[in-house]
Amino acid sequence: MTVDVASSRPVSAEPEIVIDVEGLTKSFGGRPVVKNLSMQVRRGLIYGFLGPNGSGKTTTIRMLCGLLTPDSGHGTCLGYDILTQSAEIKRHVGYMTQKFSLYADLSIRENLEFVARVYNLDDPRKAARNAIVRLGLENRAEQLAGELSGGWKQRLALGACILPEPQLLLLDEPTAGVDPKARRDFWDEIHALAHEGMTVLVSTHYMDEAERCHEIAYIAYGELLTQGTVDEVIANAHLTTYTVTGPDLAGLAERLKSLDGVDMVAPFGTALHVSGRDKHKFDAATNELREHGPQHWAPGEATLEDVFIDLMSRSKDNFG
Repeated sequence: MTVDVASSRPVSAEPEIVIDVEGLTKSFGGRPVVKNLSMQVRRGLIYGFLGPNGSGKTTTIRMLCGLLTPDSGHGTCLGYDILTQSAEIKRHVGYMTQKFSLYADLSIRENLEFVARVYNLDDPRKAARNAIVRLGLENRAEQLAGELSGGWKQRLALGACILPEPQLLLLDEPTAGVDPKARRDFWDEIHALAHEGMTVLVSTHYMDEAERCHEIAYIAYGELLTQGTVDEVIANAHLTTYTVTGPDLAGLAERLKSLDGVDMVAPFGTALHVSGRDKHKFDAATNELREHGPQHWAPGEATLEDVFIDLMSRSKDNFG
């Protein structure tokens, strides 16, 4: 390992760890919102942050970028201490909130030029023009932001976030309420930014978006339950899963829900996904139905949605 003399920071051949936090805890009004959370994110990754509403995702993001101080825990973001160097962190982070926060009565171009001036960029007009071209906003550059659809507003908000060329991009449910085509276009740009070396931490409820992330983490009611690649998260759930087709699936579903060893029953189109965490208990509980029932049982693979539903069913709400 060598040392960068200018910054006095170690330089390693290993991928740089952009986020490295341990034991983060935060409460509001005596109610714990984030509990003992630890995580690492490597440079250039798209890191998906998933979980139900109220699970602590936004609070965690705000602690990482210096907007909130944790009650306990420690760590670094971009090499800066999250407890003592929040001002430095903010200079290198782009944060896109859930709510559109640009000026509705300014055009796309005017909004981007204004943001460029706020960041004190050398040539605000050029910076805004480059962002407009990059994000395919040329035909709408003079349109008022308040007249844009959800997808175009999100694209504008992303353009504002990347104007100062941040090292880390934090996106808090950026595509909520956006149509599928706009979501895909948005994610294509996120992947392009990551390919250029930017690290992206994104919270989302959409399983297809989670599957487009390099790594994911699932947080429920303040606790980090699992993290890794999509394949690792699915494998670590150890769910025995069958796809069931045939007659009277509604009646079968009600019967299965009462069986010890069957942990999840979910309709998928004209079939049921049936899963259990303990293979031996699951096999014993369903053997008679699999062997002699009128339905056809086919061994299947657990999906990411199966895993998250299972994790959520085992989590305890932290409200109240």
